[in-house]
Amino acid sequence: MLFNSIEFLVFLPAVFLLYWFVFRQLKWQNFFLVVVSYVFYGWWDGRFLILIALTTLFSYCSGRLIEAFEGKRRRQKAVSVANIVLNLSILGVFKYYNFFAENLAALLRSLGVEADGVTLDILLPVGISFYTFQALSYSIDVYRKKLPACRDIVAFFAYVSFFPQLVAGPIERATNLLPQFYRPRSFDYAQAVDGCRQMLWGFFKKVVVADNCAAAVNLIWDSYTEQSGFTLLTGGILFTFQIYGDFSGYSDIAIGTARLFGIDLMRNFNFPYFSRNIAEFWRRWHISLTTWFRDYIYIPLGGSRCARRKVMANTMIIFLVSGLWHGANWTFVVWGAYHALLFFPLMLLGTNRKYTGAVAAGRRMPSVGELGQMLLTFLLVVAGWIVFRAESIGQAWDYLNRMCSPSLFQLSMAYGKRAGLYAAVLLAVEWLQRDKQHALQIDGAVKAPALRWCVYYMLVLSVLFLKGMQAEFIYFQF
Repeated sequence: MLFNSIEFLVFLPAVFLLYWFVFRQLKWQNFFLVVVSYVFYGWWDGRFLILIALTTLFSYCSGRLIEAFEGKRRRQKAVSVANIVLNLSILGVFKYYNFFAENLAALLRSLGVEADGVTLDILLPVGISFYTFQALSYSIDVYRKKLPACRDIVAFFAYVSFFPQLVAGPIERATNLLPQFYRPRSFDYAQAVDGCRQMLWGFFKKVVVADNCAAAVNLIWDSYTEQSGFTLLTGGILFTFQIYGDFSGYSDIAIGTARLFGIDLMRNFNFPYFSRNIAEFWRRWHISLTTWFRDYIYIPLGGSRCARRKVMANTMIIFLVSGLWHGANWTFVVWGAYHALLFFPLMLLGTNRKYTGAVAAGRRMPSVGELGQMLLTFLLVVAGWIVFRAESIGQAWDYLNRMCSPSLFQLSMAYGKRAGLYAAVLLAVEWLQRDKQHALQIDGAVKAPALRWCVYYMLVLSVLFLKGMQAEFIYFQF
């Protein structure tokens, strides 16, 4: 079920009313959330419910077994490893089997061995990477003794399948989300109102900004061999706003929706396009995934507390895995390696942890130096998104070569004028709100209720009448 659909417009109020006025006891609220979450997820294809149920059961049972083997670390480790292998095997078959089969066959043919890759006609389950990683974090944290094993199977099913963040994150940690299903919840009006604001801004980013950018981006990419370098740069910039508006818009809607049910989800985006270097960008972009890789892969590999060569190798591994997580295509791997290479100079100079606060804190405008840093970082990110958007490495290389031709300086705006205007509005609002949790957290800045309601109505009208044509969210495919 899509957030931006008529079905969800009916689904959400009905679930909200039943949740607070019928299922008032905690155990029934949790059970109800499991049921509606499975309805929400099964709306695409009911067969996928088997996979999420298996992932949930494997992780729940692993936690109980780890607890049962208290004091027997070898057995606990065996259970934890078995759960990781089982869940990653499901993910690997559905997401990566054809990719590796085709590439292995191509490698063998290059060595003179006749081989045909045996591929399978597999439909990728929506959001499988998200809920698999969320389930894995639980069993790993139980093994590490960061939290006790869950004994309430209904609460655990609710943790894995909670519908607002089920298919595109944030990828929650059991240490944050699971305890919230143990505690009684009461309706908090202020929390719900703020959740509605965040949802509204998320819908604006998705429906108005991302979907309008998508229309122009698709036109440019479909005929990129006929376009000027400037138009191709325009396409790259518009895709940069498309993927941000699409993905962070989903996160805003998910976080806001969860707050309607008394649940707090972690922040997933922190205005990443105001970053002053690539390291800061990755602290602000898809925070739930980058911190997941940091805590469950990077630090166990040794993190930054080892020889510099090892640190750089660990960093490259993280970025390559991050790229592959996004999809079974070499373009994603190259995209990850590209960001690792941008990261290395910052590590060598010791500036990768330099910027942790909001840019131009306490000032309305950035300095010339800060503006230059943000612009350079933004353009580097744009180049990366072009590789990410391409269907093949060859197409990405061709696109970039054509973009960097002399026609780059032939200024024209044949595509995306309206989308560019909406993106500029997004940037302006988020700049003014860059020290807030989300861009529509305006109750403190705009004191007059009438003026706040004018803002809300303008956004609602924008969503209704300025929406683009694309419906699905980009990150559903991951």
